[in-house]
Amino acid sequence: MRIAVVGAGGVGGYFGARLAAGGHEVTFVARGAHLRAVREHGLLVRSPLGDLRVPAASVVPAIAELPPVDVVIVAVKLWDTEDVAAQLRDVVGAGTRVVSLQNGVRKDDVLRRHLPAEAVWGGVCYISAVIEEPGVVVHRGELQKLVFGPYGEDSHLTAEFLDACRSCGIEADLSPDIERVVWEKFVFLVGLSATTSAVRQPIGVIRADSRSRELLHDVMAEALEVGRAAGVKLDPGFADERLAFCDTVPAGMSSSMHHDLTQGNRPELPWLSGSVVDLGRELGIPTPRNRTIADILAPYELGRPEAGS
Repeated sequence: MRIAVVGAGGVGGYFGARLAAGGHEVTFVARGAHLRAVREHGLLVRSPLGDLRVPAASVVPAIAELPPVDVVIVAVKLWDTEDVAAQLRDVVGAGTRVVSLQNGVRKDDVLRRHLPAEAVWGGVCYISAVIEEPGVVVHRGELQKLVFGPYGEDSHLTAEFLDACRSCGIEADLSPDIERVVWEKFVFLVGLSATTSAVRQPIGVIRADSRSRELLHDVMAEALEVGRAAGVKLDPGFADERLAFCDTVPAGMSSSMHHDLTQGNRPELPWLSGSVVDLGRELGIPTPRNRTIADILAPYELGRPEAGS
């Protein structure tokens, strides 16, 4: 298959490299120091499942320079989605499909504002991978899974892309209800991101304390109720199930938002707890726990804040 990966960071770099190693024609869009390093040395992915190196010729600096492709994987930070979607409008052909592996539940709404609705697949990924240094992506652990699917009428490309992923060693599934899957990941991610970021500790500390454990549950429960109010077919007990799941993960597990905060980087707060608050307001669902999280972390929305004058 011909595949474009917009955003060659941890997520896009890992899955794109796996697909390229499996013989597919993959072109990455990268920028800055990462772009320069990949152009000079190729993209190196270090993984417990085997290291990979993608040739330098596989990267371009702009979406406008992409060749014709079958599938576009969007893996940029959420604040770049609008700009990326507008640029994709000029390169997405009639048969091309676009799948976002980003966090959040409004990402595909943004894509559909600029692209034909039938061109947008829903998608989620489960992986811990980061850029260790320019040109180098590190995969943490062995979890690496994709779930995707069309929102409406299916096409032959979904089966082809599923086969492509599986043939390259990527655990992948095709979902008949991708909206529910996107929301299920969102509910858990909001809880994990909100609590690890506000407490500045991994999940083990949070689940061991009765009050922070209750906070974790309530943050997820609010997101769940917002989703149900939006018409998503979510199980009423899903927040309880996810809380029990939190007891099974490694105590040192944290979130990318917690990592961003500790590094002074811009977090995806407005698209996680902030999005729960915004959607709750639109749907008439109270979200006091997420509102508190969003308020506490508001000074960090653009990165490490400067001292006030």
